[in-house]
Amino acid sequence: MKFLDQAKIYIRSGNGGAGSVSFRREKFIPNGGPDGGDGGRGGDVWIESVDGLNTLIDYRYQQHFKAQTGHHGQGRQMHGGKGEDVHLKVPVGTQVLDEDKETVLLDMDTPGKMELLLKGGNGGWGNVRFKGPTNQAPTYANPGQEGQERWIWLRLKLIADIGLAGLPNAGKSTFLSAASAAKPKIADYPFTTLAPNLGMVDLSPSERFVIADIPGLIEGASEGAGLGTRFLGHVERSASLIHLIDGTQDDVAEAYRIIRGELEAYGEGLADKAEILALNKIDALTPEAREEKAAELEAVAGRRPMLVSGVSGEGVPALLRAAWAEVKKTRGALAGDSDADQTSGWQP
Repeated sequence: MKFLDQAKIYIRSGNGGAGSVSFRREKFIPNGGPDGGDGGRGGDVWIESVDGLNTLIDYRYQQHFKAQTGHHGQGRQMHGGKGEDVHLKVPVGTQVLDEDKETVLLDMDTPGKMELLLKGGNGGWGNVRFKGPTNQAPTYANPGQEGQERWIWLRLKLIADIGLAGLPNAGKSTFLSAASAAKPKIADYPFTTLAPNLGMVDLSPSERFVIADIPGLIEGASEGAGLGTRFLGHVERSASLIHLIDGTQDDVAEAYRIIRGELEAYGEGLADKAEILALNKIDALTPEAREEKAAELEAVAGRRPMLVSGVSGEGVPALLRAAWAEVKKTRGALAGDSDADQTSGWQP
C-alpha cells in the first residue's frame, strides 16, 4: 500500500429537510386543519481514529465528502428522517488542520477517538407548528437550514516511541530490520528510504516499543534540500531519538553537526528530545578506527557514543535496552500525569 501522510479534502454537512404544508382531509371531518410535518435534520460529518491504518491513501482518490440532506416532512404530521452521516476513518496520530495548513483543529492521537467536524442543518418546521387562534390555516412552512462546508487538511504523524535520525546511508533501515520484524528496502545508495517505516521491537512479552525510520536528512533540509524535513513530523511524538552516524565516513563529527542543525531548524521540540548517539557500521572498522571515530564523536557531542552494527548485530541489544529505558521514562511520566488528573478532582 502506498504511503501518504497529507491530504486536502472538502467536507459538507447535510441540509435540513423542508417542512411540509399540508391540511388534514378525511371524510366527515370538515375543516381538518394543518398537519404538515417537520423536515429531518441534515447528516453530520464525523472523524474517527482507528487501528490498523497507517496511511491516508484513501483520501487521494476521493476528496469530497457530503452528508445526506434531511428528508422532507409530509402530511399527517409525518416528520422527515435524519440525513445519513459521513464518517471519516483515519489512522491514529492524524491531525486535522484548517485550510491555512497551520491551525490545528483536532488531534486524533488515541484509538477509537471520534469527533464531530460539521453539524448538519436543522429541519424546517411544517405548517402545523404555525397554527394558532389567529392563524388557524397557515399556508407556509420553513425550509431546512443550510449545512456547513469547509476545506481541511489531514496530516498523519505516526505514533512511535523511538525515532531514527541520520544522514542518508547511515544504516537506519538496516538497523530497523535488525532490531524488529520490519523489512524496509535496503540498498547502497542515498535516499533508498522514501517514506517512513515502522518496526515493533520485542525485548520481552512486557517490553515492546515502536521505532520509526524516516528518510535521511542532508544539510539544508530545513530549506527544502533533498526530501526536506517533511517526514520529521513522524518523530515529533517519540520519546527520544536514536541518532545513527555512519562510522565508515571520513568526518563523523560533521555528520553529527549537520543532523543537529536540521533538528534545531525544524523546531517542534525535536532538538530538546533525549538523544541516544550511536556509531553504526562498526563491523567495517578496525578496533583502532572504532576508538578514533568514537573519540571524535565524543568531542563534539559531549558524551560517549554507543557502538553498533546493524549487519552483524553487535551492540544492537544494548542500544535497544537504552531506548527502552527512555520509553519507560516517558510512559511513566504520562501515567503520573494521568494519576494526578484523577486525584485532583472533587473529593468529599
